[in-house]
Amino acid sequence: MTDDKSHDSNRQSHVWLDIVRALRWPVVILALGMITYVVFHQIGRTAREGGRAATEMVRDLGEGAVKIAAAFKSGTITKTFISAIPSLTPDSGARLELAAFEAVEILRSTDELRIGWDLIPLGTTVTEIRVPVTYRYHLRFDEPWLLEVEGQSCVVHAPEIRPTLPPAIDTGRMEKFSERGWLRFNEEEQMKELEHSITAVLSERAADRRHLELVRERCRLEVAEFVRSWLLLEDHWRDDRFRSVTVIFADETTTDTALQPPTLVLDGDEIEAQ
Repeated sequence: MTDDKSHDSNRQSHVWLDIVRALRWPVVILALGMITYVVFHQIGRTAREGGRAATEMVRDLGEGAVKIAAAFKSGTITKTFISAIPSLTPDSGARLELAAFEAVEILRSTDELRIGWDLIPLGTTVTEIRVPVTYRYHLRFDEPWLLEVEGQSCVVHAPEIRPTLPPAIDTGRMEKFSERGWLRFNEEEQMKELEHSITAVLSERAADRRHLELVRERCRLEVAEFVRSWLLLEDHWRDDRFRSVTVIFADETTTDTALQPPTLVLDGDEIEAQ
């Protein structure tokens, strides 16, 4: 009796074992299928979200490019440049300092005295001052500026070059000379008058056209470099956008401007000054 029960138990165990063996591969295949579905569903979801993000990025970049391009058209480039000036100048000043040079200036005063209906000379007093002076030149941002687009060239119509006044006088290196006539005793008085006139005389000389011409081309190059720095900041100084800057000052004639070559030219990776 006991043997029969043991035999039945063994038979049932073998049956369950056979069932498990029979279902093993279907269960594995089903599990793999579910895993594959989950994986592909997640990939598809990620791709859709990534595609939407990429589309939005491209759209944003496109809108940004349109806005940038619009800001650099002839009608609006001047406003764009003027609005950027406060961030381009460290002290947000109204001046753009351009050039300077040093010269030794000579101031001379001569005073001759005659009596007897100018027939009898009493001598001549001569006073002279030699002094090193530094002349500086600038443009003002609060005067009219105009930027135009001509193809891939930015043409800058800048204000007049102005002297920075008063000039810097090196009094430590000043030299004085006096010579008086045989009946003249006014050399000290004349020297004082000459000293008092130094600032006014040198300020007038600073604005002399000959002095301006000495620094004109240096000033032109500095303005072009300033505008190029702005174009670089805005990512517009490159092969497919602006390739040259031409600077024209307000006091230059139509003939001058017609013959004016580009001031700066983009040549590969190098900037050439013309």
